[in-house]
Amino acid sequence: MSFPLEQIPAPHDASALTLVDQLVQWARRRVDERVFRPGMRMPSIRKLAIDKGVSRFTVVEAYERLVAQGYLDSRRGSGFYVRERFAAPMPGERRATSDAAPAPSTIDVVWLLRNMLHTSTQPERGPGLGYLPSRWLDGELISGALRTLGRQSGAQMLGFGTPQGFLPLRQQLQTRLEELEIGASPESIVLVSGITQAIDLLARLYLQAGDAVVVGDPAWFQMFGRIASQGAHLVGMPYTPDGPDLDALEALVQTWRPKMLVINSVLQNPTGTSLTAAQAFRILRLAEEYDFVVVEDDIYGDLCPPGFPATRLASLDQLKRVIYLGSFSKTLAANLRVGFIACEPQLAQAVADQKMLVNMTTPELNERVLYKILTEGHYRRHVERLRARLDGVRDKACRMLEKTGLRLFQTPAAGMFVWADTGVDADALAAAGHEAGFLLTPGSLFSPQQSPTTWMRFNVANCGDPALPAFLGEYLDTVIRRAS
Repeated sequence: MSFPLEQIPAPHDASALTLVDQLVQWARRRVDERVFRPGMRMPSIRKLAIDKGVSRFTVVEAYERLVAQGYLDSRRGSGFYVRERFAAPMPGERRATSDAAPAPSTIDVVWLLRNMLHTSTQPERGPGLGYLPSRWLDGELISGALRTLGRQSGAQMLGFGTPQGFLPLRQQLQTRLEELEIGASPESIVLVSGITQAIDLLARLYLQAGDAVVVGDPAWFQMFGRIASQGAHLVGMPYTPDGPDLDALEALVQTWRPKMLVINSVLQNPTGTSLTAAQAFRILRLAEEYDFVVVEDDIYGDLCPPGFPATRLASLDQLKRVIYLGSFSKTLAANLRVGFIACEPQLAQAVADQKMLVNMTTPELNERVLYKILTEGHYRRHVERLRARLDGVRDKACRMLEKTGLRLFQTPAAGMFVWADTGVDADALAAAGHEAGFLLTPGSLFSPQQSPTTWMRFNVANCGDPALPAFLGEYLDTVIRRAS
């Protein structure tokens, strides 16, 4: 399978990079972006020359330069290998605790987050992205709210704000939660900079080194690093096509006696499953019996259509043992960064105090913008349009993946994610996709232990590039032929 170099400069351009320079830059970028990991064997000189359409001399010269620059090691009779280079720990990386083995060397969370930002301008090339394309969102909702705020006195923007967040927005969120049959006063709500900060604050309050936390396996990968940074032990709860495996959960809580369970109740990332009422009741019974707190992440709840068969734990528990999290980053804008925690008032005060120790307050301007959007009545119609657009592409994306040879975990009826078995090493497929210009999300990132897997998450809103099925089909055919 061949992936050409970036556009080769015209020969008459004296300032253009030589083919050797281009090849060196290509390899350095792949090492820096952690596509090529320490200890990995580089393609042979012959293979890379064929793949890139250059001479063997060009490859040899490029490899020698990379050795001199400290990127590669040359091993006589074996080839060239990516050199182990010192690097400080990256934010969000999981570090092994005393009773956990180090994570294997695979494409990691930092690699994905970095490349998600690079792919944001071409979402159709990012079937692994975790958010909707910008063209699907309504920038006028935000700019209109900003214009309204701009006509008001600027003096109100000069203070620190309040630790729990802009009071009118918390009052509006109280009304929204009542629609979900969740009772929460403004004193029970703390505004935060998204779900990531919510998880971080709760981990700081609840967890100590050695505590066990049950998370989905698979589940949202960014929370793993925040929890592990407190020295807690991550325990994976397996999923079935019908949702979390509750028999396995019961065995896990009997063994580990966890402090906390973190779970998506609606349109779980990445499986797309949602809790039934029976499942929710059983989880709450286990939480009561084994005395652990449940953190319910409902970030995808607004993508769930009315009447959809899904049950929120907080609606049954009424925030006694459940801490409810919400956010608007998936439906409005990824960089608006306004989320919230709903919990008992005493705990809300402790969360606000912890928030002050971390970064004082959250930006009130963002909170005022969100308040305007929610109260002017346009948000509901906006999310209805998003659901309709997702409904219009979901079946097509699922059929494309199945036709390519992938096996779906289950066929989702709502939401943006599809969890699919590729049948091959998903990390290798993601690396090949990167070379071909696609951002893919391997299933290893959704595992608490970053275990190798053949599973991969796809965002149905970003699967429309006509070159995607051709790439997937060609790659899978190539791997199958090599195996046979």
